[in-house]
Amino acid sequence: MTIDDPDAPLVERAQRGDMQAFEMLVVKYQRRVERLIARMLRDVDLVADVAQDTFLRAYRALPGFRGESAFYTWLYRIAVNTTKRHMSRLQRDLLVSESTLESGDGDQELFRPSATLSDGVTPESQLAAKELAQAVSAAVDGLAEDFRRALLLREVDGMSYEEIAELLGCPVGTVRSRIFRAREAVAAQLRPLLGTRGGDRW
Repeated sequence: MTIDDPDAPLVERAQRGDMQAFEMLVVKYQRRVERLIARMLRDVDLVADVAQDTFLRAYRALPGFRGESAFYTWLYRIAVNTTKRHMSRLQRDLLVSESTLESGDGDQELFRPSATLSDGVTPESQLAAKELAQAVSAAVDGLAEDFRRALLLREVDGMSYEEIAELLGCPVGTVRSRIFRAREAVAAQLRPLLGTRGGDRW
C-alpha cells in the first residue's frame, strides 16, 4: 500500500486469498455502497443485485489494486461504473421497473423534513412536509451529475472536502465550488415553496 489506509491490513490479507478478510470489507462497506447505488439507480428492487455485482467485480480486480488510493475510493469507482452499466442495460432494453414508476422516494429518505416535525403534527403539516421532501428530491435530481454527487457525499455521507476530492479525482477547490453551486441551485428551487429570499438558507 502506498497511502495511509486503515483498510490496508484487510486488503493485503484478501489479496493473499483470505476470504474472511474480504468478507469483513464487504460487511464494512455494504450499506454505503448500497446507498450510493440507490441514489444513482433509483430502483430499490435492483440495488442488492448491483451491490453484489460491485463486490464481485472488486474481488476479481483485487489482485490489481496497488493502494494508490484508499480502498473505499477504489470500491466507490467500481460501484459507480457497475451501476452505470446496469443503467445502460436497462435503457437499452427499454425496461422500467414498476417500483421506479410508483415510488419517487429515492433521496426523500436522505432529506426528510418530516423527521423533525413536532409531536403535534397535523394532516396539513404532514402534507407540506411531504411536498417539501419531494421538492428537495426533485431539485437534487435536477443537478448536473458532478454537482449532485459532490453534494450528496458531503450532506449525506458526511465526507470532508478532502475525502470528496480524492474520491472524485479533482482539486478541493473544485469540490467546494460544486457543493456551493449545488446548494444554491437547490435553494433557488425551494425559495418559492418556502417563501424565502435570495441568500436565505434552506
